[in-house]
Amino acid sequence: MHHHRAHEDRAESPWRRRFAEEASADRPDLALLCLLIGTEADEELGEEGIDAAQIELDRLSGALPYGVHGPGAQARALGGLLGGREGFHGVPADYRRLESSLLHEVLRRRRGLPILLSVVWTEVARRAGWPVYGVALPGHFVVGFGDADGQVLADPFAAGRTLSAEDAGLLVAGGTGTALTPDMLEPADPRAVVTRILNNVRAWASARPERSDVALWALDLLLLLPSHPARLRYERARLLVQRGSFTEGAAEMEAYADVVAAVEPAAAEALRSQARGARARLN
Repeated sequence: MHHHRAHEDRAESPWRRRFAEEASADRPDLALLCLLIGTEADEELGEEGIDAAQIELDRLSGALPYGVHGPGAQARALGGLLGGREGFHGVPADYRRLESSLLHEVLRRRRGLPILLSVVWTEVARRAGWPVYGVALPGHFVVGFGDADGQVLADPFAAGRTLSAEDAGLLVAGGTGTALTPDMLEPADPRAVVTRILNNVRAWASARPERSDVALWALDLLLLLPSHPARLRYERARLLVQRGSFTEGAAEMEAYADVVAAVEPAAAEALRSQARGARARLN
């Protein structure tokens, strides 16, 4: 039952408390949230590592040219610095690495998933006071400059290649088979960005059953976000049972059954019998 013990200690970690606090702040610090995710994956990443990553973002921001105005010019300047001189970009193999979802690793390797590279772009720009924001296109995260009528999009994964509306439409159609709609081009909320990063981590882990530890911490962090689908509690319970924490998993399943009972009594009963089955596996 060592899983159970280890997990309880983790739940009280100061990093998790900070993550929960930052996630419910009025204006969450996206870089800090991403770095706190890193503390789950990398035990070596302490306060010092977090500071070093923040300092690197400051340094990159300080390297941006002064007096650059307008979406097109800012997109070119940011692309020239980050995609060009600093070499930030992605390749398909990055999708197979957990480090591609961890900001401190992305800053070190200059490589990552589109959403993490976009975090680097938006955080470097924010420090310089440039209005750059993440754009959560289905299937491929990019960054946006300017407002709807003069919007410029850039693709940090492609080292900052600028995208026309037509390019963006092709990206979406190619990735998901759906048409581009104006709401897809709205600035992404930091909490939505963190949710998408953690769901990417879960997808990475679910393809690797031996890394259920990673799936568990990603779920734990998702459950610390101010709003999350209740069903995540069931996912977590199932994962605990799968990892051999039968008692904790059963308790979690029963707690979720209580939530569901008011709306779907039959589903709640099925959950309770699943919990009884998990408890029975202890014998």
